[in-house]
Amino acid sequence: MTPRLRPEGRLVRSYVVTGGRAHPTRNTLDLVTLLIATTDLSLAGLTPEMRRMMELCRPGALSLAEVAGHLHLPVSVTKVLVADLMDSGHIVTRAPIPAARPSDARILQEVLDGLRARL
Repeated sequence: MTPRLRPEGRLVRSYVVTGGRAHPTRNTLDLVTLLIATTDLSLAGLTPEMRRMMELCRPGALSLAEVAGHLHLPVSVTKVLVADLMDSGHIVTRAPIPAARPSDARILQEVLDGLRARL
């Protein structure tokens, strides 16, 4: 894992941020997973990185990749922290809205023909 600089300029190793863990407790997180912070739980006991993540996600949903970028953390480290916050109930996740599938041209033609017949 790569080291990172804290805002104060001190170097912190990624394994320190995750408590020595390299893998999240959940294997359901993707770069585009949307993170939504709950507002009813106390932030007491959370690490500075977790608190910042909660601050970022409170106004609305952010993707895991966006949060990692804002925190200047590798995605793998961010996944560990997000999984911990999910386990504690501080963060809920949602899969992004899937892209629309292309429509069948035949169905579209039938709809168009039906509209023309009505006009």
